[in-house]
Amino acid sequence: MSTVLVTGATGFVGRRLVPGLVQAGHEVRAMTRRPFDYAGPADPVFGDVAEPTSLREALDGCEIAFYLVHSLDDHDFERKDADAARAFGAAAARAGVRQIVYLGGLGAEDEELSPHLRSRREVETLLGQAGVPVTVLRAAIVVGDGGISWEMTRQLVHHLPAMVVPKWAATRTQPIAIDDVVRYLVGVAGHADAFDRVFEIGGADQLSYLGMLQEAAQVMRGRRLPIMQLPIGTPLLSAYWIKLITGVDVVTAGNLIESMRTEVVQRDHAIREVVPGEPLTYAEAVRRAIAEADAVPA
Repeated sequence: MSTVLVTGATGFVGRRLVPGLVQAGHEVRAMTRRPFDYAGPADPVFGDVAEPTSLREALDGCEIAFYLVHSLDDHDFERKDADAARAFGAAAARAGVRQIVYLGGLGAEDEELSPHLRSRREVETLLGQAGVPVTVLRAAIVVGDGGISWEMTRQLVHHLPAMVVPKWAATRTQPIAIDDVVRYLVGVAGHADAFDRVFEIGGADQLSYLGMLQEAAQVMRGRRLPIMQLPIGTPLLSAYWIKLITGVDVVTAGNLIESMRTEVVQRDHAIREVVPGEPLTYAEAVRRAIAEADAVPA
């Protein structure tokens, strides 16, 4: 097995990925800006992608590096993410890393991508600019307790007896359970057939955002929500509405909603040749997210 660095180790995906990698037999380092507070099953190491000099020690001796960092809550996230990816790729090359694994965003190449998705694509390129093979997994909404996109859905369904949604709610997407994301990430680690490749990953269902709200309501409340769709609604207005109902900050909500105007569905299933197995349905992903939240002590 390999020595692996996980950036964003305390984040939504990272804190679930680390135990998966440990269970698979890897020696894992959890990169965090607060290593003394880290309580997970890996060796904590200080590192900050905004401070390139801190990456040398974090990456020293690592064969695989997972890059799970983004700045979605910042108005200047495109520049910051580009600078960080460029610095991390260069540091990984100097350290002799054999593979960088990156979780990016779904979206057809011929589509006009939102700034959020466009930034994700730029990061894919910049991570490999110094020569380290990059494995990219592109996903749409990841469903799991603590995920921002899922939290927006959960809060809307939880708080509102009925809903009026803008026209972007009819856009199709392909949500994926966090368990499947982790399974795919662990599966491509060190896998030679995954080097320098881009894979699309998705759950079992393709749904509109309106359909996601309805299915979540069915699981959470035992019935569907009365929902009216209007042919209006700007991302900024929607972002303020999301903040009012869910508490998600306006910048993050606005960036996510801008992406929701683009159809993001899985068109290629080559990932199953490298990591076999059927993905979970959206309903099952919702049930697991709710069960995980209920299991956390208040």
